[in-house]
Amino acid sequence: MDNETTGGKPSSVKPVQTTARAVGARFSLRRGFAELVADLMLALGTLLVLFGLFMGWQAWLANRQTADAQSLVQAKQDVASRIASIVAERRAQVVKALGQPGLVAQLAANDDQQARDDAAKRLQAQLHGAEAVSLYSDQLNEVLHGNLQQLGYARAAQLMSALNDNDVGPAQAPAARIMSFAGPITGADGKVLAYATVDFRDTPMRIALHSAPVSSGRLDLRQSNKSGDIVLDSVGSSSLSSTEDSGVPIPHSLYRITSAPPEFWLPVTRSFVTALLLAIVPLLAGIAMLWLRPRVRTKLGGAPAVDEPALADVIAATAPALRAEPTAKPAAKTEPESTAAPDSDPIPDAGIFRAYDIRGVVGQTLTEGVARQLGRAIGSAVRDKELSEIVVGRDGRLSGPMLSGALIEGLRAAGVDVIDIGAVPTPVSYFAAYQLNTGSCVSVTGSHNPPDYNGFKVVIGGETLAEDAIQDLHQRIVDGRLTEGHGSLRQYDILPEYIERIASDIQVGRALKVVVDCGNGIAGDTAPGVVRAIGCEPTLLYCEVDGNFPNHHPDPSDPKNLADLVLTVKKTGADLGLAFDGDGDRLGVVTRDGEIVYPDRVLMLFAQDVLTRNPGATILYDVKCTGHLQPLILKAGGSPLMWKTGHSLIKAKMKETGAQLAGEMSGHFFFRERWYGFDDGVYAAARLLEILADDPEGRTPEQIFATLPKGVSTPELHVPMAEGQNHPFIVRFRERAHFEGARLTTIDGLRADWPDGWGLVRASNTTPVLVLRFDADDPDALKRIQDAFRSQLLACDSTLELPF
Repeated sequence: MDNETTGGKPSSVKPVQTTARAVGARFSLRRGFAELVADLMLALGTLLVLFGLFMGWQAWLANRQTADAQSLVQAKQDVASRIASIVAERRAQVVKALGQPGLVAQLAANDDQQARDDAAKRLQAQLHGAEAVSLYSDQLNEVLHGNLQQLGYARAAQLMSALNDNDVGPAQAPAARIMSFAGPITGADGKVLAYATVDFRDTPMRIALHSAPVSSGRLDLRQSNKSGDIVLDSVGSSSLSSTEDSGVPIPHSLYRITSAPPEFWLPVTRSFVTALLLAIVPLLAGIAMLWLRPRVRTKLGGAPAVDEPALADVIAATAPALRAEPTAKPAAKTEPESTAAPDSDPIPDAGIFRAYDIRGVVGQTLTEGVARQLGRAIGSAVRDKELSEIVVGRDGRLSGPMLSGALIEGLRAAGVDVIDIGAVPTPVSYFAAYQLNTGSCVSVTGSHNPPDYNGFKVVIGGETLAEDAIQDLHQRIVDGRLTEGHGSLRQYDILPEYIERIASDIQVGRALKVVVDCGNGIAGDTAPGVVRAIGCEPTLLYCEVDGNFPNHHPDPSDPKNLADLVLTVKKTGADLGLAFDGDGDRLGVVTRDGEIVYPDRVLMLFAQDVLTRNPGATILYDVKCTGHLQPLILKAGGSPLMWKTGHSLIKAKMKETGAQLAGEMSGHFFFRERWYGFDDGVYAAARLLEILADDPEGRTPEQIFATLPKGVSTPELHVPMAEGQNHPFIVRFRERAHFEGARLTTIDGLRADWPDGWGLVRASNTTPVLVLRFDADDPDALKRIQDAFRSQLLACDSTLELPF
């Protein structure tokens, strides 16, 4: 019987269950949406409240900063006014004292040093508060021909400024805690009788500065030199960074007062109104959102929030899944083939370790075994500095591939990775160390030595090895202080990047025609490309790389090696001739007229150019350079400094002094401005062509060089000696030689300077010779100086064969 006839009820369980599930799903969806909206309102409201509170704090900071900044500006003006009064009073004293008729008459009657000293004492007694008064000759010979290290470069620059302005110069501080004036003492006819410097203590200025009410921020008393600003004294917070504030200049002085405003944490805005608005609006919006949250939640059908799972529970739940994920293994490092150096490699001869590089005769003091040992020693020194990679390049000598290969074996055996850049000029190896971020390189080169020589120039961690550091390489090998490892090897073509780097900075405005003589050295692969890339037209002479040097020796410091270049320049009608040495780090220059422009005169041109953009910069030059360099650099606004000969010694001194430019009589030029500070003949050639081609007056190279001071001089003269005897001779010569009336310099050999010229004898650090050079204002002075040196040299060793 069916349900109807038996009185049973029809089954309705399944439809009811389906309806219940649908209703529950809709309810759950609605409640979930309500919870989501409520959570978003909670998060956003909280963030708005926090942001409003933060901006309220910023509004308070902005208001405080504005008040402090205004107070600081007022203090700066007050201090500047007080110091200006002090300077004006002191300057008026000096002007009045230097114009006294009695002083003028005294100096007009006697112009010797004793008269100047007496006048200085008289002036100091009359000038209230004067710490020191000094009088100098009317031509400032004390600066132009004196010892600048003793006088002081700041004092020399101060006097040169007075010479140019012909008036009492601005107050300045040539020494600590001194306010100094310099000016001329002139006669009734306007002729300068002497120059005076008057020094006062700067205590009144410092008292004025420190009396300023500086509650926050900082005030600086600065001196603006050509090389930049010097902070003489400060008051306030010393932790503040420097400011771009140009400051308040003090009239008739190099001083100015600058301010560094107080710094506050997170200065979102310095506007009080903006900060206040950004505080009030978000704060009110956040409070409103938090107040509306429960009402919106109820409106949307939400329920009280349930507890969210703890962070620990989430981590525990997901940990098994994380543990199940497969972990990627790092790629296996390929182990390079064995690079162990043979145990039978000899200990190198100590004589090849020179003052600023390593050089020897191939097959005698330089062999594959010696090169391998050097590689291990250099590599060990690299690893001692916690470095791991080095660049290796070589010049075009026939022994280069053999020695370079053995050197690389030694470097790798020490555990250093090697980047082999092949046959390139030495400066390109230096460039690669910068460009490839290794900081270290070795250039296998014999430089300008005969074909059977070769050697190594070494840079480790940005330092060119010299003297003790080079001797330490030999001692490492003797002591067995050598590391072991398995370094890698890769090749890299750096030349396109080198040429692009130069051409991207230098483009000449006029296409000069240039004869390029590389003497069959390695620069033949690079120099013509650089000259062409910067916009000039090169004519090639002996640019095929040939380690036999079949045409002439690649040494532009010897005039006979420039004979073919002189002839070619004249024959082709070129604007200029450029010559490079065997490894491309030295430059020689000849003009269309056939004149050899010696490197010290080329350095004058470079110095004038660099100082136009870097006033006050230090310019280094070696002891073989002309005496005309010092006054020219001073007049151009620079600080001249003489130093020892040698590329690595010059680079070390540049690093110590921050010099922007350096040069040697041998033709090495070192640019820190716009370059990297190493010696580079090819880059120097590009800079020279830039100066000559872009001359604003359109002058020819001959006309430009003619503006540079020129005396009568000799090239480098060499006196051959037995191996190892040149340095002991110099020691004896220093002890015995006596030059009447000369100022002696003994930083490298012995140089004697007279007012009208100088002479030098020093020991070469690369070959067993004495190096001599003479320079004077006229032929008579040159002969006198040579005669003085001849007698002293022969008195020390009568067997010497002198070339003059």
